[in-house]
Amino acid sequence: MATLKHISSKNSDYTAIEAYLVYQHDAFTGKQLLDEQGRPKLRESYLLDTLECGDFSFATACLLANRKYGKNTQHGDIKSHQYIISFDPRDAADNGLTMEKAQALGLKFCEENFPGHPAIVCTHPDGHNHSGNIHVHIVIGSVRTREVERKPYMQKPRDWLEGMKHSSTAQTMRHLRVEVMELCEGAGLYQIDLLNGSKERVSEAEYWARRRGQLKLDRENAALTAAGQPSRQKKFETMKDTLRKQISSVLYRTTSFEEFSDRLMQQYGITVKESRGLLSYLPSGRTKFIRAKHLGDKFDKAAVLATLQANAERKPKAQFKQDAIGKLIDIQSRMTEGKGIGYKRWLTKHNLKVMAQTVKLLQEKDLTDEDTLNQRITELETKYHDALAVVKDLEGRMKFNKELRYHIAAYTSTKNVAQQLKTAKRPAAFEEQHRAELTAYRAAAAYFKANNITKLPSSKKLEAEYAQLASEKAKFYEQYKESKEELLKLKTAKQNVVSFFREEEPAQQER
Repeated sequence: MATLKHISSKNSDYTAIEAYLVYQHDAFTGKQLLDEQGRPKLRESYLLDTLECGDFSFATACLLANRKYGKNTQHGDIKSHQYIISFDPRDAADNGLTMEKAQALGLKFCEENFPGHPAIVCTHPDGHNHSGNIHVHIVIGSVRTREVERKPYMQKPRDWLEGMKHSSTAQTMRHLRVEVMELCEGAGLYQIDLLNGSKERVSEAEYWARRRGQLKLDRENAALTAAGQPSRQKKFETMKDTLRKQISSVLYRTTSFEEFSDRLMQQYGITVKESRGLLSYLPSGRTKFIRAKHLGDKFDKAAVLATLQANAERKPKAQFKQDAIGKLIDIQSRMTEGKGIGYKRWLTKHNLKVMAQTVKLLQEKDLTDEDTLNQRITELETKYHDALAVVKDLEGRMKFNKELRYHIAAYTSTKNVAQQLKTAKRPAAFEEQHRAELTAYRAAAAYFKANNITKLPSSKKLEAEYAQLASEKAKFYEQYKESKEELLKLKTAKQNVVSFFREEEPAQQER
């Protein structure tokens, strides 16, 4: 699952690049870490080689190339390019990836794709997130010191002529991604499709915002824990994280673009805009739209329409029920949040639809009288809790039945091994050889003892009992489900009526 990342630099101090690769730096500030004597601390482990530098250091080779060809004389010129190949953390254990092997792959990648450029290839054993992913930094000077063979992806003479600067175009990046995928395939490493975008795209700035936010949140939680108070949030979310969750929660529950945009506005105050075939989202409280490509591919127009189409083709039971009752929304409280006049018109229309649904439901069930409605709600609550209690009891018995069958099977299959241990000439060696079987046997025996089981029932009897319990659970679960659905509808209808008349009283007084 190797990934490829590109960073261009305008820093004319080429020695700073090598210092970053060799010395330890603070992940957030980028400053070098110093030891007790005030000297920079070397990284615990790294491998570093240079290419196309001759007898000079990387920094000197880059400076000589700039002087020879009269390049990189302005502050805004790109002085170097860095490409980072990050391998899957599982590659080390599953596929035998070592730092030496990764360094060799990095050197090969650099020789084949950046000929003629002074380069540093450096391998580190881990990244900022400490997941154990071996990764290779390939840093090249931007000026090419010799003419190279033209490759199919090279579009202009600057891509192969001597004295020209490297340009990381879209065509170049596509070629390099293909090269990384083929590199991983040839080395027998995990790989992903780098040619298609990710479902959720996280920029460099958002990544570090997450890291800083999580660090701050952890400190606040530690202070709360020390004070004996519970922490309210454990995982930090950026504004884009929250937006992705909100869009996803609506996207997978709607079947048309109109419903999708309406529900986003209703539930989260998010405006959706389409321009030139591209979608943008405006969260509540912001003035600038966020384009879908900055959130991830699953939020662009094609993916959204495909998801809506898939939702529409699902079975009817997966869709929203037509007789569902919505809730009235307090227009005044929402308008104090700074919503526009368009949102107010939508709320008014929404509330009228909800009240029409509410009146229709109460009339169909002959519950227009308040006392009759309250009595029916009480009956449903009793039925709901009774059915839920039975379902929980049956689930507990089914769980016990399943555990018992598992331990009986384990006990039966390992009993002979346990008996052989008693007569083994070398018990310690025998136990080491059959550790898994003996562990399962002892766990089963401990389970029987803890549950006061002296005689093991037959597997067929337990299977028949499990089937009977499952049948009873299905029956009571249906009762629980039906009573819950009706109870929620009637409670919502009752609350809608109360809210409606509460809003009508001030309006009548004003008249």
